[in-house]
Amino acid sequence: MRVEIGKVIVGQQDVVDLLLLGLLCRGHVLLHGVPGLGKTLMARTLAKTLDLQFKRVQFTPDLMPSDITGTDVIEEQEGGGGHRLKFVPGPIFTNFLLADEVNRTPPKTQAALLQAMQEHEVSIGNTTYPIELPFFVVATQNPIEMEGTYPLPEAQVDRFMFNIRVRYPTVAEEAAIIRGTTGSQTVEPHSVLSSDDLLRLQEIVRSVPVSDDVVHYAARLVNATRPLRTDKGDRAPIEAIEKYVTYGASPRAGQALILAGKAKAVLEGRYHVDFADVKSLAHPVLRHRLVLNFHGRADNVDSDDVIDKLLATVREEDE
Repeated sequence: MRVEIGKVIVGQQDVVDLLLLGLLCRGHVLLHGVPGLGKTLMARTLAKTLDLQFKRVQFTPDLMPSDITGTDVIEEQEGGGGHRLKFVPGPIFTNFLLADEVNRTPPKTQAALLQAMQEHEVSIGNTTYPIELPFFVVATQNPIEMEGTYPLPEAQVDRFMFNIRVRYPTVAEEAAIIRGTTGSQTVEPHSVLSSDDLLRLQEIVRSVPVSDDVVHYAARLVNATRPLRTDKGDRAPIEAIEKYVTYGASPRAGQALILAGKAKAVLEGRYHVDFADVKSLAHPVLRHRLVLNFHGRADNVDSDDVIDKLLATVREEDE
């Protein structure tokens, strides 16, 4: 899959690896970056390497929840037997959903993804319809300070396993992009993984062993993101958390740290999770789950700065 994606995507190897980790963990991924960095192209290219059903939704201010989930329509029965309600499924009934520019639609429409991302089902009226596995959502997001965007609700953000920041390419990478996209020849990736293969790999990831010490480290790391004024723990206060954070990460963060650590170990040919795996995944797992206060904005501190302080403070071994 890396080879096939590399035929189209120049650089961005860290982003590609995190996309693969999210896919193997049955998680969902939020790609964050300014327009033009190839976020949509990365998601579409990843989808082409998979023999899965793929659908794309362009989120706009006038998009309605039923445009995503589907709706009941009145259908006339044959032979003049009256009318009946028929459910017409929306694009969310797929294996791989690309939610493009998800923060350009109001929270009411964003919420249409909540049940599907967590429970793999959609409720319409009095009926609940299951979504066939595997189910993987990749959402792209523009920086919130740009015109025409809406903040993502905290409940929506928390359902994304990773928040991946897509950076600008280097000069050499940008030159390669220009050369590869301004000629007459185009390269298409090939499908290398079927639905059954992916489901089997997802089960293998979950069977990777992890020691109690690593689990406790991940739990203490997540617990330390919560200010003592909201979580009355017996640990020592961490200055950056107490000063800049209003609310910390939910238990989903600990689950994501360990599960992603298992997938990372498998991709690197190891059979166990260690402390380094948890540390390397702390930023994409935690950055969107920390709610910073006005002190953070005033001091020009973002969630990555707070996570750096957290990793430097929380020890691997429980004291």
